[in-house]
Amino acid sequence: MSFALVVFILVVAAVALILGYSLATGISPVPTSREVRTIILDRLPETLSGTVLELGAGWGTLARPLAWRYRDNRVIAYELSPLPWLVLELRQLARPCPNLSIRRADFMDAGFADAALVVCYLYPGAMARLRPKFEAELRPGTWVVSNAFPVPDWQPEAVVPAEDAFGGEVYFYRIREKRRSPPEP
Repeated sequence: MSFALVVFILVVAAVALILGYSLATGISPVPTSREVRTIILDRLPETLSGTVLELGAGWGTLARPLAWRYRDNRVIAYELSPLPWLVLELRQLARPCPNLSIRRADFMDAGFADAALVVCYLYPGAMARLRPKFEAELRPGTWVVSNAFPVPDWQPEAVVPAEDAFGGEVYFYRIREKRRSPPEP
């Protein structure tokens, strides 16, 4: 078998994997642009108390800068699609971030109780599915940052336009004190 044929087969397999997982998860793995990374890193506090979660970490273009920024925090990057996950793992092998854990898992099955920051670059349906999980599990004061798609029915603290090729916005939220139900008579 010729080298060109092997390369062609590998490229077709990679495209098929990406397309298959894009259909299954509802979104394709798109890297976070440099502009959006800068917006996020510039607006977040210098220190956090808790775990940093990136949901749908893709190729690691944001997970790794978050891990370098928050070196004293555990950073967990969730990615379900095998090819971006593999690239992220290879990047971690080539230049390790000691506080970065990469998980090929569905983040809906993960616990969020220890999170100080949750970062997402997902799609509207995923944000709607995440909202009740955020409300049930995140502590008051936890940051939630979403690239391009808002959390439905939440009021952001800030919305920052991104001057990148996609022309989207970055939404910054803070979890407020949970409302307590009045005692039953």
